[in-house]
Amino acid sequence: MAALVAGLVVAVAGSLAYSLVIAPLLVALATAVVTLLARPWPRLGRALSVLGAGGYAIAVAALVEAVLLPLSSDPAVLTYQVSDWNAPFGITAVADPLSAFMLALAAVVVVPALVFSVLYVDEHGQALSYHPLFHFMLVGVSGSFLTGDLFNLFVWFEVMLMSSYVLVVFYSGPQHTRAALQYVVLNLVGSGVMLVAIGGLYSTTGTLNMADMARRLADPGAFGVDPAPVLGLSAVLFAVFALKAGVVPFQFWVPAAYRAAPAPVAAVLAGVVKKVGIYAVIRLYFTVFAAATIDVSLPGIAGDSVLAFYGPVLFAMAAGSILLGGVGAVARDDFEEMLAFSSIGQVGFIVLPLAMAASVAVPVAGPFASVRSLGIAAALVYSLNHAVAKGTLFMAAGATWSATGTVDLDRLGGLSESAPVLSGSVFVAGIALVGVPPVVGFFGKFLVFDAAFRSGSWLAVAVALGGAVLTIAYVTRLWNRGFWGDPGEAVGEVPPRGQVAVVGLLAAALLAIGIGFDPVFRAAGAAAEAALDRGEYIEAVEPRRYSGDGGEDHATLLLVAATGGGTARRRVRAALGRVRTTFDGAPSAVVGGSTYDTDGGSTPDHDEGSDADREVVDR
Repeated sequence: MAALVAGLVVAVAGSLAYSLVIAPLLVALATAVVTLLARPWPRLGRALSVLGAGGYAIAVAALVEAVLLPLSSDPAVLTYQVSDWNAPFGITAVADPLSAFMLALAAVVVVPALVFSVLYVDEHGQALSYHPLFHFMLVGVSGSFLTGDLFNLFVWFEVMLMSSYVLVVFYSGPQHTRAALQYVVLNLVGSGVMLVAIGGLYSTTGTLNMADMARRLADPGAFGVDPAPVLGLSAVLFAVFALKAGVVPFQFWVPAAYRAAPAPVAAVLAGVVKKVGIYAVIRLYFTVFAAATIDVSLPGIAGDSVLAFYGPVLFAMAAGSILLGGVGAVARDDFEEMLAFSSIGQVGFIVLPLAMAASVAVPVAGPFASVRSLGIAAALVYSLNHAVAKGTLFMAAGATWSATGTVDLDRLGGLSESAPVLSGSVFVAGIALVGVPPVVGFFGKFLVFDAAFRSGSWLAVAVALGGAVLTIAYVTRLWNRGFWGDPGEAVGEVPPRGQVAVVGLLAAALLAIGIGFDPVFRAAGAAAEAALDRGEYIEAVEPRRYSGDGGEDHATLLLVAATGGGTARRRVRAALGRVRTTFDGAPSAVVGGSTYDTDGGSTPDHDEGSDADREVVDR
């Protein structure tokens, strides 16, 4: 056991040295494996799980530093090719500012949720593979953000969802089983439909690689591609992503599933797993499918881009989610059910600026070139706010349950006296959802309204205002009934200090991100521009980047390390000294308009397609 764990550690260390791109994925995978092997020793498993979560945060931070920092310079696009199969046929991992931003969002929520799990889930539960499942879910999330092709997006979706299926029903009981069954069946149907749509796109375009597909759709005549079926196939995929994100009219599974899941799992489902569907919409519809032009000939559709069709669709989904989720949250007397319906409404605030981005692209002043990039940036900032705020609230509900044995608001009250830190954290998270300064939610809500105003859609402004009023209503109701006033019949015990500390740290993060918002604002802007810069994305994944085997050294490291040879240590030291060097089959980077290859030289980027490929839709 010790030799195998040591082998995995050395192999992963060597792999990280060779490629920052897949580092988060490898750390999460290695942690899932070692915690599974450590099941007979629960304390060891918990320790390895927490260490793995810390390692994941470090790997994500290193990748963000390589791709996004310093923010004053041009962001990089790092790619990694598995084995010696060149793109577009091989498996490609791509880390650009958009994927780096989403990985950072995941790390901010997942690491505290994992620590909270150690303090919250009972011994019996943790012995039932809770930690391996948690990390396998993280593997799927990370892979979804990093994959460069559609089929592996499906694969990583399945890894993420299969783990979450078990975690949703982690505590047995008829009510929880029904909730998990609904969640499983709907997502399995969605997965089957997704696979059929991917097959149709492959038949239509002749490729599954996202960059190659964007290239072919931008110039269909040169590649013999008929773009006509793309609208229908992309619509099928869109329905699947809407189901994963829990957007109206595919929201019906959300309340039961979130209510059934343990508090830290619900925090990750609402804060991170939902965002995978949002990321897929941004990556595929703004980077890939926007390249296709087709005469949609429908009233209210501006332009001939496939993306233009989705402006009204996204708006209808956003408006329905904001209003239905808000009304549902106001009507709930259960803390967790209120949060579940709130998640439906809050994801509407994420989709609303995407609707504006899909509809128009009017130049504006400031750091963004168009309403399109402003809308994407607003969606990303609000995604971050929602992830941290909802993670705080779900774990606060878990701490409340630990102290009182209930989350029924009729039995709570006066928690501000017995649990001031917990109550203060709920207050901060609540005003983050409302959008009150100085928390990050203020900036997220401001950008959403800014995108609506600049798009010229007064209906979008009205929907956002209505949603804001509903948010104020249910946040006020939660505070008054659960944390203010006289103590309820269930209030007595003090919540566990460890759980309260985790919740307090997340609430502090909301304040810290809001106070130091400028770097987040610029990172979101860079991520939005990366989603729209189809030319650079295509250039980064060109087949000429790859000439060697990226997987051979990882297998060698694992084999040598497992045998305990000193060679492994020498190889790891050598590899760690060359993290910034580009290897055959390891990352190549497009930085500041140049491609850095294995000989240390640079090849200027081609201009073809960089500007022409940008999609501008006139109102």
